[in-house]
Amino acid sequence: MFTGIVEELGTVVSSAPVTTEWGPGVRLRIAAATVLEGSGLGASIAVNGCCLTLVDQGSDASGSWWDTDVSEETLARTTIGALKSGDRVNLERPMALGDRLGGHMVLGHVDGVGEVVSAAPDLVVRVPQHLMKYLVEKGSVTVDGISLTAFDITADTFRVAVIPHTAEVTTLGFRPAGSRVNLEMDVLAKHIERLVAPHQK
Repeated sequence: MFTGIVEELGTVVSSAPVTTEWGPGVRLRIAAATVLEGSGLGASIAVNGCCLTLVDQGSDASGSWWDTDVSEETLARTTIGALKSGDRVNLERPMALGDRLGGHMVLGHVDGVGEVVSAAPDLVVRVPQHLMKYLVEKGSVTVDGISLTAFDITADTFRVAVIPHTAEVTTLGFRPAGSRVNLEMDVLAKHIERLVAPHQK
């Protein structure tokens, strides 16, 4: 469980094909510091809103790093497969029990990929049609792992007023129009849909 409050901007060191017991995928190495504090083998770390598992970590002359293996399923459903050396990524460790919930409840399970129509600070994101039903005016949505409040909802877009601090400490500060972004819709909306579905005619 995450909160959508980015702790650190990491940097992709490398992305290389790998084959593990669950099949082919990608081994991703990310340079980071803050999110490695208290994180060991098997820990979860959200990368641009996608919950990934730490499988190795270390340090070299340039600083500390961690590795994660990304499955074909994750590559197909997120923007993780497009990452390359030098790319900056939003990183967050899972929340600890008893922590303040600064954003909203985020699972790290990406629902789909959207497109930036207008860059921050007046951010507009185009959403896959099947996900629009989960958006409500002034409701929560996660864009590349960032907890945001959506408004001005149209048939296929929503708008966010990105404050300077958020633009400075996340990837939203340098995501131009046309960028693809990971989207996670509010989990409460998805649970409510599941619960009421059997009672609808």
